Amino acid sequence: MPHKDSLEKNTRTVWSITLLSRIAGLGRDAAISRTFGAGGISSAFFFAFLIPNLARRLFGEGALSAAFLPAYSKLLQEDPKRAKALASLTIAKLIIYLGLVVVLGELLLWGLMTWAPQPDGTFGLMMTMLPYMPLVCVVAVLGGILQTHGRFGPTAAAPILLNACMIAATLLFTDVFSSVEKHMMTVGVAVVIAGLLQVAWSLHALRRVDWWTRKTTCGTEDLGVMTRKLIPTIIGLGTMQLNTLLDGLIASYPVIVGSTIFGITYPLDEGANASLNFASRLFQFPLGVFGIAVGTAIFPLLASQASTRDAFGSTVRRGLRLVVFIGLPASAGLMIIRDLLSGVVFQGGLFTSSDTAEVGFILLGYSTAIWAYSMTQVLTRAFYAVDDMKTPVKIAVRMIALNVTLNVILIWTPLGTAGLAWSTAFCAVVQVGILMRLIRKHVDVPADKTVVASWIKTLIASLVMSVGVIFALEFFQLDSNFSWLQSLRVLAVCVGVGIAIFGICAHLLKMEERKWILGGRG
Repeated sequence: MPHKDSLEKNTRTVWSITLLSRIAGLGRDAAISRTFGAGGISSAFFFAFLIPNLARRLFGEGALSAAFLPAYSKLLQEDPKRAKALASLTIAKLIIYLGLVVVLGELLLWGLMTWAPQPDGTFGLMMTMLPYMPLVCVVAVLGGILQTHGRFGPTAAAPILLNACMIAATLLFTDVFSSVEKHMMTVGVAVVIAGLLQVAWSLHALRRVDWWTRKTTCGTEDLGVMTRKLIPTIIGLGTMQLNTLLDGLIASYPVIVGSTIFGITYPLDEGANASLNFASRLFQFPLGVFGIAVGTAIFPLLASQASTRDAFGSTVRRGLRLVVFIGLPASAGLMIIRDLLSGVVFQGGLFTSSDTAEVGFILLGYSTAIWAYSMTQVLTRAFYAVDDMKTPVKIAVRMIALNVTLNVILIWTPLGTAGLAWSTAFCAVVQVGILMRLIRKHVDVPADKTVVASWIKTLIASLVMSVGVIFALEFFQLDSNFSWLQSLRVLAVCVGVGIAIFGICAHLLKMEERKWILGGRG
């Protein structure tokens, strides 16, 4: 079970492994961008990957675990037999019901394939990758069991298998297939293979944990209670992911339907969804490594402290300080180096300099709110830990409606595809503001003097860091004549300068968060 001092330790475990996973993820997207470009083929793949990838992000990175973990953790303390029954029933029901969903989905997609006037392989890709959905949900529950028993590493490492399989399928079959569509289908098959490997990996990590039983009758009622909480949890915790799904659907319109809507030329082109996904990957790198890592590590601790208001509030405030300490400089830094980073990661092969500029423009919108996305991870889990499902859901539904409205408006402005990113970022900031106000029901003063002081110091350090990084960029005077290796060196220097300046500022300002991250006492 989690202890009071375990937050920073577990956070370091999660983010160190997640860092490796995100690096592998960037390698995956770099391979895809160079092999398939940022046009219609990549857009079709990312559209087909929307549903299984949404399941991975919603369930694998939070919502299913957020519903399962508190119930399992509580039962493990009160009645271990019921805890095992709940875990066993949850896995069994997931396999049965989601397996049925996959079968129905495959039939529906087959029908759409035969109906589509000009099949482009999108529906075939969706059929190929749909079985990944139940697999990643099973992995999420197994991960919740592992985290409750204090093991955060295996779950954080599971996505590395997905990235490795997709990279292998992209690079190893480049010269095997005569058509790009067949090559892309191989990448889709690799996604499902990765899901099977992730399940096997998680089961192997659980081999010494007594979590399974055939006697599940005593867990039926607990499963019902957890299931009723699942949908609100998905909506509340997955607002950003649901918004990303809607962004993807809007961006994919030219690929799926056509270039006009009601006789009017659609404002986005076939490559819009690919560019949006590449930009999304870059901003989710710091978010996944740090923001989601803190949220993942803090949740078992919050769940165990739910009945102790003072300890619960202290942990929430500590989490808010940590995510802003990391998220704010990440936002500032990514805004400054967005074009350089996009070029280093993606440019080459079929991915051109104009594609790089487009991804950088979209990334500017996403980058502004990394700190807000990160705060949402902590605040939403705080509500769930005290069994308050309704509040985050009410806020999330409003934010999704606001996001759709802004999406439809902003794509017709000069922002174009970037309007989808700015809409998502704006909604994230509004959501955090509302969550901070309403969390007072459970935390007396969520932003007390120590929290506000920490945020101010973080802002000062981030501003100083930004000036230093801008000077570094100006010093090198980067242009299109730079080779990839030269650009990589400039990127490394800029990142190093940013980290060094921020670290020095944090030291001079005597910020406790620096010691927490490095493993000291604060």
